[in-house]
Amino acid sequence: QVQLVESGGGLVQAGGSLRLSCAASGSIFAINVMGWYRQAPGKQRELVAAITSGGSTNYADSVKGRFTISRDNSKNTVYLQMNSLKPEDTAVYYCNADIVRLGARRMLDYWGQGTQVTVSS
Repeated sequence: QVQLVESGGGLVQAGGSLRLSCAASGSIFAINVMGWYRQAPGKQRELVAAITSGGSTNYADSVKGRFTISRDNSKNTVYLQMNSLKPEDTAVYYCNADIVRLGARRMLDYWGQGTQVTVSS
């Protein structure tokens, strides 16, 4: 069994900062890409940022220069530092990871339960 557990969401004023964390646990052999997605009410889930095991990153245009994704491979954890937050960043943020389980032959896609980020104006 593999689990992704997120933490760090909350309520913040516009211009403020939050740091999200997501730890993967369980019978893990390897983790490839880890990332963060978000879904606002009435909208589709969208990619916010992703990072490979080697540290290559990819960001949505809307968060470039404000958000930073990083990971600690020794802890199977990915982080999202969010600065200069805007009301339009309000959404449920989901952690995602491509994981090969111990004894498995395929990489599977796993999701966290989501954490609410609310930015007030």
